[in-house]
Amino acid sequence: MALHSVSDAFTKVECDRIVAAIAKMPTDDALLVGRNRDLNLRNAELVWMDDVGNLSWVMTRLIELVSHSNKHQFNFDVREFAESPQIASYDAAKGGHFAWHSDIGHGLAAGKRKLTLVLQLSDPDTYDGGDLEIRPSAHIQMANRAQGSVSVFPSFELHQVTPIKRGIRHSLTVWAHGPPFR
Repeated sequence: MALHSVSDAFTKVECDRIVAAIAKMPTDDALLVGRNRDLNLRNAELVWMDDVGNLSWVMTRLIELVSHSNKHQFNFDVREFAESPQIASYDAAKGGHFAWHSDIGHGLAAGKRKLTLVLQLSDPDTYDGGDLEIRPSAHIQMANRAQGSVSVFPSFELHQVTPIKRGIRHSLTVWAHGPPFR
Protein backbone atom coordinates (compact mmCIF):
# COMPACT_ATOMS: atom_id res chain seq x y z
CA MET A 1 0.00 0.00 0.00
CA ALA A 2 1.38 3.39 -0.99
CA LEU A 3 -0.59 5.45 1.52
CA HIS A 4 -0.22 5.48 5.29
CA SER A 5 -2.95 7.33 7.18
CA VAL A 6 -3.23 8.53 10.78
CA SER A 7 -6.82 9.64 11.36
CA ASP A 8 -6.39 11.67 14.56
CA ALA A 9 -2.86 13.05 14.34
CA PHE A 10 -3.99 16.60 15.29
CA THR A 11 -7.10 17.80 17.12
CA LYS A 12 -9.68 20.20 15.67
CA VAL A 13 -8.42 22.88 18.08
CA GLU A 14 -4.82 22.37 16.90
CA CYS A 15 -5.84 22.53 13.23
CA ASP A 16 -7.87 25.69 13.82
CA ARG A 17 -4.88 27.19 15.67
CA ILE A 18 -2.62 26.57 12.65
CA VAL A 19 -5.15 28.09 10.22
CA ALA A 20 -5.61 31.12 12.51
CA ALA A 21 -1.82 31.62 12.66
CA ILE A 22 -1.57 31.88 8.88
CA ALA A 23 -4.68 34.03 8.40
CA LYS A 24 -2.79 37.32 8.64
CA MET A 25 0.35 36.18 6.85
CA PRO A 26 1.15 37.30 3.30
CA THR A 27 0.72 34.47 0.83
CA ASP A 28 2.71 33.35 -2.17
CA ASP A 29 0.80 32.66 -5.34
CA ALA A 30 1.49 28.95 -5.86
CA LEU A 31 1.60 29.60 -9.58
CA LEU A 32 4.81 31.57 -9.12
CA VAL A 33 6.59 29.03 -6.94
CA GLY A 34 9.27 27.39 -9.04
CA ARG A 35 8.43 29.84 -11.82
CA ASN A 36 5.41 27.74 -12.77
CA ARG A 37 2.64 29.97 -14.12
CA ASP A 38 0.34 27.26 -15.45
CA LEU A 39 -3.20 27.80 -14.09
CA ASN A 40 -4.09 24.33 -15.31
CA LEU A 41 -1.53 22.75 -12.97
CA ARG A 42 -2.16 24.48 -9.63
CA ASN A 43 -4.17 27.30 -8.18
CA ALA A 44 -3.61 27.88 -4.45
CA GLU A 45 -2.14 30.37 -2.02
CA LEU A 46 0.84 29.31 0.11
CA VAL A 47 2.30 30.27 3.46
CA TRP A 48 5.63 28.75 4.54
CA MET A 49 5.45 27.58 8.15
CA ASP A 50 8.97 28.83 8.91
CA ASP A 51 7.62 32.36 8.33
CA VAL A 52 4.91 31.93 11.00
CA GLY A 53 5.75 32.32 14.69
CA ASN A 54 4.73 29.97 17.48
CA LEU A 55 4.32 26.83 15.35
CA SER A 56 7.49 24.90 16.28
CA TRP A 57 5.29 22.37 18.12
CA VAL A 58 3.76 21.46 14.74
CA MET A 59 7.11 20.47 13.23
CA THR A 60 7.94 18.35 16.29
CA ARG A 61 4.72 16.40 15.77
CA LEU A 62 5.25 16.11 11.99
CA ILE A 63 8.73 14.63 12.52
CA GLU A 64 7.28 12.03 14.90
CA LEU A 65 4.53 11.13 12.41
CA VAL A 66 6.92 10.73 9.48
CA SER A 67 9.33 8.69 11.57
CA HIS A 68 6.54 6.34 12.70
CA SER A 69 5.08 6.01 9.18
CA ASN A 70 8.48 5.36 7.65
CA LYS A 71 9.37 2.74 10.24
CA HIS A 72 6.08 0.85 9.89
CA GLN A 73 5.27 1.31 6.20
CA PHE A 74 8.09 2.47 3.92
CA ASN A 75 11.55 1.88 5.42
CA PHE A 76 13.17 4.60 3.28
CA ASP A 77 16.55 6.18 4.09
CA VAL A 78 15.15 9.44 5.53
CA ARG A 79 17.62 11.82 7.15
CA GLU A 80 16.26 15.37 7.26
CA PHE A 81 13.55 17.91 6.57
CA ALA A 82 15.34 20.33 4.25
CA GLU A 83 12.31 22.45 3.30
CA SER A 84 9.84 24.48 5.31
CA PRO A 85 6.37 22.96 5.59
CA GLN A 86 3.92 24.65 3.24
CA ILE A 87 0.36 25.53 4.18
CA ALA A 88 -1.86 25.70 1.11
CA SER A 89 -5.29 27.28 0.77
CA TYR A 90 -7.42 26.04 -2.11
CA ASP A 91 -10.36 28.43 -2.61
CA ALA A 92 -13.43 27.53 -4.71
CA ALA A 93 -13.90 31.21 -5.64
CA LYS A 94 -10.42 31.17 -7.22
CA GLY A 95 -10.63 27.78 -8.91
CA GLY A 96 -8.43 26.06 -6.31
CA HIS A 97 -6.91 22.74 -7.37
CA PHE A 98 -3.61 20.92 -8.01
CA ALA A 99 -3.52 18.60 -11.04
CA TRP A 100 -1.70 15.25 -11.15
CA HIS A 101 1.96 15.63 -10.20
CA SER A 102 4.72 14.10 -8.10
CA ASP A 103 6.76 15.77 -5.37
CA ILE A 104 10.20 14.62 -6.47
CA GLY A 105 11.30 18.24 -6.29
CA HIS A 106 13.40 20.60 -8.33
CA GLY A 107 16.71 22.34 -7.85
CA LEU A 108 18.59 21.16 -4.77
CA ALA A 109 15.63 19.05 -3.62
CA ALA A 110 15.45 17.08 -6.88
CA GLY A 111 15.39 13.38 -6.16
CA LYS A 112 15.95 13.84 -2.41
CA ARG A 113 12.31 14.06 -1.36
CA LYS A 114 11.41 10.60 -0.08
CA LEU A 115 8.11 10.99 1.74
CA THR A 116 5.31 13.52 1.47
CA LEU A 117 3.12 14.18 4.53
CA VAL A 118 -0.18 16.05 4.14
CA LEU A 119 -2.10 17.25 7.20
CA GLN A 120 -5.80 17.97 6.61
CA LEU A 121 -6.48 21.28 8.40
CA SER A 122 -10.07 21.98 7.31
CA ASP A 123 -13.31 20.47 8.51
CA PRO A 124 -14.56 18.50 5.48
CA ASP A 125 -18.09 19.90 5.99
CA THR A 126 -16.82 23.41 5.12
CA TYR A 127 -15.93 22.62 1.50
CA ASP A 128 -16.85 20.36 -1.42
CA GLY A 129 -14.33 18.81 -3.79
CA GLY A 130 -10.70 19.22 -2.85
CA ASP A 131 -9.99 15.53 -2.45
CA LEU A 132 -6.36 14.47 -2.14
CA GLU A 133 -6.01 11.48 -4.45
CA ILE A 134 -2.89 9.31 -4.75
CA ARG A 135 -2.33 7.09 -7.78
CA PRO A 136 0.36 4.50 -7.02
CA SER A 137 -0.97 2.32 -9.87
CA ALA A 138 -4.14 2.07 -11.92
CA HIS A 139 -6.10 2.20 -8.65
CA ILE A 140 -6.59 5.68 -7.12
CA GLN A 141 -6.53 5.97 -3.32
CA MET A 142 -8.32 8.86 -1.62
CA ALA A 143 -6.72 10.38 1.46
CA ASN A 144 -8.72 10.72 4.64
CA ARG A 145 -10.72 13.99 4.64
CA ALA A 146 -11.15 14.15 8.42
CA GLN A 147 -9.81 17.30 10.03
CA GLY A 148 -6.53 16.47 11.76
CA SER A 149 -5.80 13.39 9.68
CA VAL A 150 -2.37 12.87 8.18
CA SER A 151 -1.55 11.04 4.95
CA VAL A 152 2.00 9.91 4.21
CA PHE A 153 3.08 8.54 0.84
CA PRO A 154 6.22 8.23 -1.30
CA SER A 155 7.00 11.59 -2.90
CA PHE A 156 7.40 9.99 -6.33
CA GLU A 157 3.75 8.82 -6.37
CA LEU A 158 1.38 10.79 -8.60
CA HIS A 159 -1.24 12.70 -6.65
CA GLN A 160 -3.68 15.58 -7.03
CA VAL A 161 -6.10 17.85 -5.20
CA THR A 162 -9.38 17.80 -7.12
CA PRO A 163 -11.04 21.15 -7.88
CA ILE A 164 -12.75 22.84 -4.94
CA LYS A 165 -16.46 23.32 -5.66
CA ARG A 166 -17.44 25.21 -2.47
CA GLY A 167 -15.49 26.78 0.38
CA ILE A 168 -11.77 26.68 1.16
CA ARG A 169 -9.56 23.68 1.90
CA HIS A 170 -6.45 24.25 4.03
CA SER A 171 -3.70 21.64 4.20
CA LEU A 172 -0.12 21.47 5.39
CA THR A 173 2.54 19.59 3.42
CA VAL A 174 6.08 18.67 4.45
CA TRP A 175 8.69 16.47 2.78
CA ALA A 176 11.19 14.10 4.38
CA HIS A 177 14.53 14.00 2.55
CA GLY A 178 17.28 11.49 2.12
CA PRO A 179 19.86 10.38 -0.42
CA PRO A 180 18.48 10.00 -3.97
CA PHE A 181 16.84 6.66 -4.75
CA ARG A 182 19.05 4.24 -6.68
